[in-house]
Amino acid sequence: MSPRTNGRSGGPRRSPIRGRGGVPRSGRGGAPRGRVSRQNRVIAMALVGVVLLVVLAIRWATGDLDLSGGQAAPEPTSLSAQEALRELDGLQVAAEVREGYQRERFGGGWGDLDGDSCDTRQEILQRDLDDVVASDGCRVDTGVLKDPYTGEDIRFTRGAQTSSEVQIDHVVAAAQAWYSGAYAWDEAERVEFFNDPDNLLAVDGPTNNSKGAKSAAEWLPGNAAYRCEYVGRQIHVKAKYHLTVDSDESAAMRRVLAAC
Repeated sequence: MSPRTNGRSGGPRRSPIRGRGGVPRSGRGGAPRGRVSRQNRVIAMALVGVVLLVVLAIRWATGDLDLSGGQAAPEPTSLSAQEALRELDGLQVAAEVREGYQRERFGGGWGDLDGDSCDTRQEILQRDLDDVVASDGCRVDTGVLKDPYTGEDIRFTRGAQTSSEVQIDHVVAAAQAWYSGAYAWDEAERVEFFNDPDNLLAVDGPTNNSKGAKSAAEWLPGNAAYRCEYVGRQIHVKAKYHLTVDSDESAAMRRVLAAC
């Protein structure tokens, strides 16, 4: 009987090469090359995932990772008493110009100057409150404020009846800025001032209302331990924006710093 042919060639049909046990050979390692390649990729991806988890865990443990989902404002500049006195010496002493002030001249409210879709109030709350929960990645739902003006803890919950319990204070009030030089600024400068984290502080709402636009000669925090930092921040902001102080304000600031 003649051997079988495979059609057009007319030659004998060749059987696949088989290894021991009759299994077709697929390479030196025995396993199909495609399968080995896929396994290697899966192992590599798993290792990368483990490394990323370790990095995130380290950043979280060291406080370098913010899990609230939002972008907190930068920490304000802090001056020693000596640095504050030097900056105070450089401020011009002049009478206030108490006319023409309107809040609207500092913009229509909180802005988003860094373009992250989260306004300045929310960024300051995220910076100044502890245990922050911001479920939508921006607006703070809950948190705890260690109020610098009273020294008391305030549990914050966002809501129509509760949000005002924690307010964002302008350490140098917008009206105070106007009286001491902001009347000569353009709108862009006033909006920048209004949203500057150096001049903003989350505080007890009723205490902020009682402060109003008073200068250091007229109002100081009830928490005496915070007065040095408070006056230092006022001086730094006034120096940063080339604002003036009047004689009573300058004298009050010097008295506070002398006791620091």
